This record gives sequence, C-alpha cells and structure tokens, in this order.
Amino acid sequence: MAMDNVSRRSLLKAAGAAGIMGRLPETALAFQTTGQITHEVATGPMQEHTPEHTIKFAVIGLDHNHINGITDTIRRSGGELVSVHSTSPQALGGFQKRYDGVRVARSEDEILNDSSIQLICSAAIPDLRAPLGVRVMRHGKDFLSDKPAITTLEQLAEVRRTVQETGRIFGIMYGRLESRATMHAGALLKDGAIGRVVQTVQLAPHRVNENTRPEWFWDPVRYGGTLCDLGSHQADEFVYFTGSTVAEVTMSQVANLNYGHRPKFQDFGDMMVHGNGGLGYFRVDWFTPNGLGAFGDERTFILGTEGYIEMRKTIDIAGRPGGDHLLIVDRKSARYIDCKNLALPFGPQFVEDIVNRTQVAQNQAAALLATELVLKGQKNARMP
Repeated sequence: MAMDNVSRRSLLKAAGAAGIMGRLPETALAFQTTGQITHEVATGPMQEHTPEHTIKFAVIGLDHNHINGITDTIRRSGGELVSVHSTSPQALGGFQKRYDGVRVARSEDEILNDSSIQLICSAAIPDLRAPLGVRVMRHGKDFLSDKPAITTLEQLAEVRRTVQETGRIFGIMYGRLESRATMHAGALLKDGAIGRVVQTVQLAPHRVNENTRPEWFWDPVRYGGTLCDLGSHQADEFVYFTGSTVAEVTMSQVANLNYGHRPKFQDFGDMMVHGNGGLGYFRVDWFTPNGLGAFGDERTFILGTEGYIEMRKTIDIAGRPGGDHLLIVDRKSARYIDCKNLALPFGPQFVEDIVNRTQVAQNQAAALLATELVLKGQKNARMP
C-alpha cells in the first residue's frame, strides 16, 4: 500500500519504541571489549551417528522448495521415502529427478490409506497444511510440515483437538532445528552459561526474489501474513530459549512499505511478547538487498542475568566466512564459537519420537504455543 510521510514516520517511531535499543544494554548490541576474545570450535554429542531406527514416509504437497530440506533430513535420519503426491506437474517432475525411484501416488488418499507409511511430510501452500495434517493424524500417521504450518486460530484449535484425540505428532520444521549455532546456544543456556534468560531479540530480514514467487506468496490469506510466516521461526526461538509455557503478545504491527503493486503483501512486521520465562522482541522483513551473499543477515541476541549471546546464523558481513557464528560474553570472558562442525540432532530424534512415542526432538505444546503467538500477533497487528 502507498504510505505518506506521516505514516512512515509513525511506523518507524513505533518500531523504535518497541525495538532493541530500549531493551538491551549498550554492550549487548556489539562485542566491544578491551580484553582478549578467545576462539573456539564447538564439538560435542551432536556429531553425526548411524540412525538407530527406520521408518517409512511419504510427501504430499511440493509448493515450497523447503520440502527438499525436510525430505533430506528424514532420509538421512532413517526414513525410507515411499511415495509422493502433488497437483503440480512441474514440482513433481523436479522432485522425481531429485529422488530417483520415488513412487508417484495417484491421489492423496492412496498415501493416507497406506498402512505401511508412518510419517507424511508437506510443504503445500501454507493455508492447506493444517487441514492436511488433521487428515493425516486421523489416518493414524504423524505429520511434519514446513512453516507456517497453521495460518488461522481456528486451524490451530482443530490441530490441538486432533493431537489430543489421536495421540499423533504434528511436527513443524522451524528454522531453529536447522541452525547449528541456535541449537548450541540452547545447550549453553541449559548449562546456565549466562544465568537466567531475560529477553530474546531477533532480526530476520529476507530477500523477496519477486520474479520467482508464485501468486499465493503475495496473498496473506494463503501464506498467513508476514508475522505468521517469517515470524514463526522467531516465536519458536523465544519459546525455546526462555522456556516459556505460557505467553502473550504485547504489541504487533505489519506494513506494506515497498510493494504498492502487490497491495495485499506485507513486507515488514514486528512483535513484542512476554512469557512466564522471559521477554521477547523480533522484527521480520523482505528488504535484504541483492548485494548480500545470503538470503538475509539473521541475528539473534539472548540477554541473561550473567551475560549475553549473539548469533549470526547466516552470514557475518565483515568477519568470518559462512554461517553458524556464536558470540558469548559471561562473567569470565568473551568468546567466539564456530558451530559449523556440529551435527543437527532433529532428524534422528524426530524419527525416534515416531518410533518411541516421545517428544525429544520437539515438544508438541511448545511448537503450537509458538504458532499461537504469531497467529495472535498477525490477527491483532496494527497497520499504518
């Protein structure tokens, strides 16, 4: 939508008031120290290992290429890809080429009624994911969805009801589960590295790649809106890092600042949240410039009572190559930790959860709480 100067100033003023400058001490915004910063390479129990369990799984819905990463994760974790169904011939052809030999199902029901399949993965159009997940669980199977897995509060209520009634898993592939630095930060927090968590702050810019996007990408009814879509990652991190089991939205806003020719699109959003484990703020946007060598310069700050952590998950524009950079300052020292050699535990743990009926890889209540936060933030967001 077009915005006049007053509206722009109002938005920026509100964003600044809700932003990190008023929430973090100056030292938490950058690593400036007169002492020596030590450099470490993280190693530990997250190293790759041979999967202990095997399952059979299928894929329904190929509308986002995140399905390739989800499929790869389950395959290398003990999953045997049995079949695939998609209404997009082009996407189906690419998937068959990538996963040579996968059987193409003639219908969704053919997969749902196959008793040998234990898990169904999906990256369908976002507003179709939760209804599919409900059908999957009603057929006695577990479900793993790309984010956003749920686009309305009504869908969320139905998912929660179905999980309760069937005992099946509704998994959501949040970005945290594919970030080595983020998972290592979680391990540090569990060990009390920076004391009690006070607040999380996340900045998550993305590149829009306008010419490659399908029509549903521009319609918030289909993708859920920018807080529901992009913000789901940050809400999940907030719940994970603070350990909150109850949380509410303090403030939320969305805007279309640069895509007047796409009047329904939202290219900016931010939220403040508070939970019984801490406070949080995050900003998401579609303003990554083409000059950046990554889809976005994602950064997360965790403020604790005895220190702070910063993660540069995708890129360090003026420093070290690659991603998965973690910086930590505590009472004893300032350290840089290279996390790129760590393995990702989610896949093997998720397969084990399916076999053992446990919740090690992802706590079901926490995953749905994160979704609830962004759905409420999206529904009640102010627009300039």
